[in-house]
Amino acid sequence: MVKIRLKRIGAKHRPMYRVVVADSQAPRGGAYIEVLGNYNPLTDPETVNIDEGKALAWLEKGAQPTETAYRLLAKAGVMDKFKTDHPTRKFKQAVQKTTQRKKKKSKSTTEVKA
Repeated sequence: MVKIRLKRIGAKHRPMYRVVVADSQAPRGGAYIEVLGNYNPLTDPETVNIDEGKALAWLEKGAQPTETAYRLLAKAGVMDKFKTDHPTRKFKQAVQKTTQRKKKKSKSTTEVKA
């Protein structure tokens, strides 16, 4: 299976990531098929640069984004364009985990206030 995920680059304590298309069994820093963009979490706000054409092409071919890659693709506006072209196609794993985290955060903040 082909996944859209992050590949870590950068020095110790200075992470920077590339958004890549890779085989699901390849290691995090290992071989990849194509670079789609990059992500820098240290800037304020975090910097996300993604080639929309390449990302849309890989999504149409069936590449599955990881949870973090899904969030970054959505932030770059790629997922909105993909959903309008393919309304029936869903990424269950990435969407479910993202919504579960939102629910947990909202529950924990209400518990602290009470």
